[in-house]
Amino acid sequence: MKGKLITLEGIDGSGKSTITSRLGSNPEFSEFVFTREPTTGWIGEAVNRAIHSDTDHLAELLLFTADHAEHISKLILPALESGTNVISDRYSGSRYAYQAVTLKGRFPDPMKWIRGIHEGWTVDPDMTILFDIDPKIAVERCGNRGAQTKFEKIGFLEEVRANYLQLAKEYPDRFVVIDTDRPVDIVEKDVLSAIFSLVGTGRE
Repeated sequence: MKGKLITLEGIDGSGKSTITSRLGSNPEFSEFVFTREPTTGWIGEAVNRAIHSDTDHLAELLLFTADHAEHISKLILPALESGTNVISDRYSGSRYAYQAVTLKGRFPDPMKWIRGIHEGWTVDPDMTILFDIDPKIAVERCGNRGAQTKFEKIGFLEEVRANYLQLAKEYPDRFVVIDTDRPVDIVEKDVLSAIFSLVGTGRE
């Protein structure tokens, strides 16, 4: 039986990484593969260098896309084909939402263009959990955790959030939108419920 691909998406400061860490320490997920984008490989390292520099936005997108292709080839597909469930902290949805903002004005419909270059080879998630939060609150959280990236600005994140919600509206059967401006235990409970609705649970 083929494994399921679950992706966690949301703007910076939405609480994704906190929940991912909690899932990773949950015994019920001991047989899941946990991964992320950008990856920790050399292409992912190049992506991170681009994020923290003034790299051209189109070049940045292509680095993200190259990292995604490597990620799918070397980890995602082998895991899924072996029947292993995969949880990825960020995936193609981040590119559609974020880079559609950075490339605004460069293409008539940047999200459509970005999605187009993924057609025919990317692996669509079975479920995408969208961590939704007001960008003002998210930026406050980002500030509390230290140095910010160029993406962690309210105006920018408002556009990214709108793109995410557009995707969720377009794919209602795949997206689960969760309000993350709530206590982390409640958010985690909702995330667990969503995941178990897809993959089931070993609980008696």
